[in-house]
Amino acid sequence: MDHPAGSTAQRQYQSINFAQKLGLFSEQWTPKVIAEMNDYQFKISRLQGEFVWHSHAETDETFIVLDGLLHIDFRDGQVSIASGEMFVVPRGVEHKPWSEQEVKLLLIEPRGVLNTGDKGGARTALNDVWI
Repeated sequence: MDHPAGSTAQRQYQSINFAQKLGLFSEQWTPKVIAEMNDYQFKISRLQGEFVWHSHAETDETFIVLDGLLHIDFRDGQVSIASGEMFVVPRGVEHKPWSEQEVKLLLIEPRGVLNTGDKGGARTALNDVWI
């Protein structure tokens, strides 16, 4: 798959600024791809309110909070992740992210993973959207 970085002959070596990328969109619960490593994508997103209960049967999902306080409910508990912290949701574990105030975060997951996992529905964002 081709991606915005282009081939090595055309690639420009440039760092990625999270704040600049987050400034390019305001929609919530719509992860945007900012980089790719092997088959893993780095996605930034804005979240507020409650998401849907879902799981990812084939992969773990990494949440890195850049700004705000994210809560993730599990059927048997909860974790809170503050700015500068991360948490890995194990593959197959049902979870529901939520926040009272807007959270800005970085997600790391394999290419092709849907934000709603096994649930689908109206909250499913377009996949593989690069900014």
